[in-house]
Formats: sequence, structure tokens, C-alpha cells
Amino acid sequence: MTPGAARKAPLPANESARVKALHDFEILDTAPEDSFDDFTRLAAFICKTPIAVISLVDSDRQWFKSRIGDIKDEQTAREISFCQYTILQPGPFIVRDALEDERFKSSPLVNSDPHIRFYAGSPLVTSNGLEVGALCVIDRVPKDLAPEQISALKILSKLIMTQLELRKTIFKLKKRK
Repeated sequence: MTPGAARKAPLPANESARVKALHDFEILDTAPEDSFDDFTRLAAFICKTPIAVISLVDSDRQWFKSRIGDIKDEQTAREISFCQYTILQPGPFIVRDALEDERFKSSPLVNSDPHIRFYAGSPLVTSNGLEVGALCVIDRVPKDLAPEQISALKILSKLIMTQLELRKTIFKLKKRK
């Protein structure tokens, strides 16, 4: 691995269906929405982290629908993202210290801004079982989450998916009028 690189995760077996499901939400590159920002604020508060994001993982990038804290970019390359691993998990993906993890210790997200050391992400899973993104909490110091915090992340990720499904339904109804 070259310096400044991250280890690329394998693609999910259902990658084409997963990306299609993500695009069906018609949410990529849309303006911020208070309802999603409320979820990231709550996740950061519960997990006591300075950063939280709702990340949607497209075929070649992760795009942030909501970001709380010092995250300047609206998206990053998928190949350097932590969320590329989260969408492969049936439950939360946690990296206690990114500098001690072979997959991430050379990542530009770890070694430069935003200097990620701790990451916890809960996958955003559609009603058809497709992982389209993640609710993530991030810190610049290594840490652990209590079981209650991990449980809260899982609950919030389910609520975010409910919000996405509701948003999609409302947009479809508006198009019919």
C-alpha cells in the first residue's frame, strides 16, 4: 500500500442493486434538511463525539447528506472511506483507534484533516435489506462506546431509513399531481 492510501474494501455481492436503491431515493447532491441534521446532532450528543455524519455510499464516493462538526468536504472518495466497510456489516462497524488498524492507518482521513482516530458507523439498510450508507460518529481521539450508545446508533440508523422512505414516498406522490 502506498503512503497516504487506504485499503479498499471488497464490493458487496449486491452492489448494483444497492447502488440502484440508493439512486431511487433521489437524495444524492440535495440540499441539507433539518430532519437529517437532527439525527446527526443527536448521534453526536449520545456518543459524545465532535463529528457525526449521514453518509450515502455511491459507486465511487461517499456523499454526506448531513454533517455535524468540523467536516469541510461534502463527499470523499469511496476508496478512502470508513463507510465502505460499514455497508458490508450486518451491524455497527467500530474502529477504536484508526492508527492501530491496518485498513486505515495510512488513510488521508486519518493522517490529515479531519484526523479520524475513532469511528463508529451503523449501516442504513433499506426495507429490502440493501445497505445504502451509514450513520457515523467520529472523534479525533481513540475511544470506546458503551453498549447503550451502540444500541442508540442502531435505532437512529433505522429512524433515518424511515425518514428516507417517507421522503421518497412524498416525492412520488407530488410527482403524480
